[in-house]
Amino acid sequence: MSLVLKGIHKQFDNNEDATLNDINLEIETGEFVCIVGPSGCGKSTLLNLVAGLETPTIGQILLDGKPITGPGSDRTVMFQEHGLFPWLNVIENVKFGMKMSGVPKEEQERKALHYLEMVHLLDYKDYLIHQISGGMRQRVALARALTMDSKILLMDEPFSALDRQTSNQLREELQRIWMETKRTIFFITHSVEEAVYLADRVVVLSAKTGKVADIIPIPFDRPRQVYDPDFVEYRHRILDEVRKESTL
Repeated sequence: MSLVLKGIHKQFDNNEDATLNDINLEIETGEFVCIVGPSGCGKSTLLNLVAGLETPTIGQILLDGKPITGPGSDRTVMFQEHGLFPWLNVIENVKFGMKMSGVPKEEQERKALHYLEMVHLLDYKDYLIHQISGGMRQRVALARALTMDSKILLMDEPFSALDRQTSNQLREELQRIWMETKRTIFFITHSVEEAVYLADRVVVLSAKTGKVADIIPIPFDRPRQVYDPDFVEYRHRILDEVRKESTL
């Protein structure tokens, strides 16, 4: 077992109601799980709890049997904003996390080149960040996250700020990379189509109750096609569930 959430409640001081209420979830090693739900249901809060950036009001989160009490190198977070350093070139940005972790220089170089090739940016390794597109910047951020070899990759709507064409391309890239690496991924998204495209299971959170409304396994082989009738059926099924769980 990779990640276990036990009876998680989260209530902020300025809110009478709990944002998250009795969340119980288990994610296996190598599994790709997407979290969806209406606005205000606590998706990003849940990711921040797993990342150790927030602490539960009640409950416990375990990673490989060890309690999560704060940020750690066993988890890598990739946010909507790429968080790259404009004064560093592409490869130095990819190396940054490894450098801070004390990885030897030879290994930094080897892993940076390996993952830049994986995200199709090897030819851009010496470019400055302002010289590449938004989609390419997110690929750099993804390569940087992958170099850390953490037990789980936490992704908070990483493609939502991009145009649809670029977002779709990066979904394809992420699907391919996951198929190659089988990294455990905990992925927050507001796009049901994205969730069905990427996930082994889709977890639907409720804005009404703050609970898990449903957990839906996605049975299709990869790579997936968004126009496949079964894909469309699952997309509509989950979208209906998300709409039902809205507070509106």
